[in-house]
Amino acid sequence: MEKQKIVIIGAGPAGLTAGYELLKKSKNYEVTILEESKEIGGISRTVKYKGNRMDIGGHRFFSKDEDVVQFWNEIMPMQGKPSYDDKKLGRVKTLSENGPDPEKEDRVMLKRQRVSRIYYLKKFFDYPISMKFQTFKNMGISRTFIAGCSYLKSTVIKKNEDSLENFYINRFGKKLYSMFFEKYTEKLWGRHPSQISADWGSQRVKGLSISAVIKDMFKKVFHMNSGKVETSLIEEFSYPKYGPGQLWETVANEFTELGGVILKEHKVVKINQKNNKIVSLICDVNGKDKEITGDIFISSMPLKDLINGMNNVPKDIHDIAVGLPYRDFVTVGLLVKKLNLKNETNIKTLNNIVPDCWIYVQEPDVKLGRIQIFNNWSPYMVKDVEHTVWIGLEYFCNENDDFWNMSDKECIEFATNELLKMGIIDEKNVLDAHREKVKKAYPAYFDTYDQIDELIKYLNKFDNLYCVGRNGQHRYNNMDHSMVTSFETVKNIINNTKDKTNIWNVNTEKEYHEEKK
Repeated sequence: MEKQKIVIIGAGPAGLTAGYELLKKSKNYEVTILEESKEIGGISRTVKYKGNRMDIGGHRFFSKDEDVVQFWNEIMPMQGKPSYDDKKLGRVKTLSENGPDPEKEDRVMLKRQRVSRIYYLKKFFDYPISMKFQTFKNMGISRTFIAGCSYLKSTVIKKNEDSLENFYINRFGKKLYSMFFEKYTEKLWGRHPSQISADWGSQRVKGLSISAVIKDMFKKVFHMNSGKVETSLIEEFSYPKYGPGQLWETVANEFTELGGVILKEHKVVKINQKNNKIVSLICDVNGKDKEITGDIFISSMPLKDLINGMNNVPKDIHDIAVGLPYRDFVTVGLLVKKLNLKNETNIKTLNNIVPDCWIYVQEPDVKLGRIQIFNNWSPYMVKDVEHTVWIGLEYFCNENDDFWNMSDKECIEFATNELLKMGIIDEKNVLDAHREKVKKAYPAYFDTYDQIDELIKYLNKFDNLYCVGRNGQHRYNNMDHSMVTSFETVKNIINNTKDKTNIWNVNTEKEYHEEKK
């Protein structure tokens, strides 16, 4: 029997998962993945710079979906106990970008201890907010009293959840919302939470509230274990030794060994359709058009770009797609001798640096959104982990705005000066820096998003088109959710199921959540 030709747009987690699963589960398909860039992994890639590695956005490997966990274990076995002690992790010799690549023979997941905190008023607060004495001490008596009254009020008087602002207030009270959510959310999206759909909260922080934090605290105190935990309250997660890109590069290699083809620098610019079917794609390859035909198409490209590439799209559908908003992302990798932040936790770390994987910056007088500490994600991310600290300074912006258009030098100086202003580093300790820019990193929940169901309805008319992943569905999904959309797609293709409701319903339930950026 002649094999069906399946074409996948995008070599990120969703696209690679779909391709790998199709070839692993059936020999009836010929699968090609088209990738616009030269890289594998999308936003989950690992950037290498002078022997140091950057995780674009930070990726915890934790999931409540057994299929996802099994997939990760199959590609990269998990081992060890959480530890920041380099010796216990069995560190190899200093990595050399030009020497042998240990990643090929060292494919394992490390167990990491989850530490993320909020930096506000030049003090650290747990994230999610904890009921510890230190929290109340940092807040002060007045703020604590007002926050307590505000929370009690929110338990009695519920606001209509027609905005993200009201979503947060209902769960934390107005005072805690204003302290720990309002400004950061505005930094992230460039819009006030009152202008953002509550759907974002439903997907990203559902289940998390003061009551959830208190319940979790009592379970720990009395050693109660119901088997259920909110994702933002997890204490451990897994992480590839050399960053998330290591896993996805491994998946890509496994995919090609199964007979799959990955074509890099193939930017899809046009989608040809006929009789409610996609018949081919036109790719821009070094300035020349190249047509790729297929029987089935899986797209993880942004919905806006997908619709823009189609012919004869109804104006109302086109307008919805054009109006879908995104937030773009810039990260500055900064190599320093040390941080001025003191480790006042009981967690032992190499060189006693603070144990956070990332720090949420709530200070209103800086643009900086988060600080990643790559040493704590994995010591293998840092070339000289014993003498340097490698951090990522994360900024949220819009493509072609003033911040986006800064030169590398201007952006690095801007980011460095903000850390100096906050007192986190000394100028004399800065050794090197590198900037990365990511377009359409975060699908946003405002403007025409409230009409997205009409767009989905239109796309579902194309029997042989499946939309997967974060940008493919315009949902601010986690990596595991993106993978699940591909699992469901593969099931439908193999079973010849035309109804795509199961694919679009991934991460619309009300229990699963994870905080991020």
